Amino acid sequence: VSFAIELTTPACPVKDQMREQAMAAVRAVPGVTSVDVRMTANVRSVSAPETGRPPLPGVKNVIAVGAGKGGVGKTTVAVNLAMALARCGGRVGILDGDIYGPNVPIMLGLSSTQLTTDGKQIVPAEKHGVQVVSMGFLTSDDSPVIWRGPMLHGAIQQFFREVAWKDLDYLIVDMPPGTGDVALSLSQTVPVVGSIVVTTPQKVSLADTLRAVRMYQKLNIPPIGLVENMSYYACPNCHHEADIFGHGGGETLAGQLNIPFLGRLPVYQPIREGSDSGVPIVLSEPGSSAGRAFMLVAEHTAAQVSVLAHRAAEANRGKIPLIPVR
Repeated sequence: VSFAIELTTPACPVKDQMREQAMAAVRAVPGVTSVDVRMTANVRSVSAPETGRPPLPGVKNVIAVGAGKGGVGKTTVAVNLAMALARCGGRVGILDGDIYGPNVPIMLGLSSTQLTTDGKQIVPAEKHGVQVVSMGFLTSDDSPVIWRGPMLHGAIQQFFREVAWKDLDYLIVDMPPGTGDVALSLSQTVPVVGSIVVTTPQKVSLADTLRAVRMYQKLNIPPIGLVENMSYYACPNCHHEADIFGHGGGETLAGQLNIPFLGRLPVYQPIREGSDSGVPIVLSEPGSSAGRAFMLVAEHTAAQVSVLAHRAAEANRGKIPLIPVR
């Protein structure tokens, strides 16, 4: 017997369990001598609220990755999330929305890349199977971008509407830190599935994280969940975990806000080294504890998007409550 199981995401965290259970059930049928199961995935597009924003051609789901303050590792999370979703089989792009500090090209080894066009639209760069667009492709490394709001809004619109994104399941948008113009422009330009907010455990970060979550909610961008970065330091020799920035602040805040907690990410030297060399930890050390932690965040993210898409299809609306990851 040969059959296929179509999932709503290639990053389904229980796909192996589903496959084994399906095979066991079919083997139990009298007369069956062999079973072949093929796992496929068809990522659904989440219907957006009726806001007048047209869907983005070539993109099923736009996901914003933001933070209430700088220095929490937001871009590191965004880049590794994109790579992890791609490793799972998703078609993924990343848009560097941090106009004033575009670091995605550095983290992907694309610092010398320049954008090209097909005569009509901008053609994304590509690295590790992920489509990439960044303001960093348009400026020199030491040239600051000094723009007022209208110019910023125009750039965001151009990066979304004038780029030839190709059949993406997920477009990850690396947002600038804080609660500023880019988030407002994003909410006015395209339908956004939801936001992932990155924090660290200490109180000063959590206070700003709460503001970021509230901002996205006011912009009708629901929270997909919180990620606690630099959650602990694991000694490479004795493997003792030290909570150098505190413990559990992100998970506690997620519980208070009744939104999903997507995972804890460690302080780990190869994460920094991979970001500097252009090879994210998800690719350089996928089997490490840090690599697995990023993969788990990606699986939880994909699961939340699938839940949102399923409920939106049933209710015929896009803004719905999410099931917290426990």
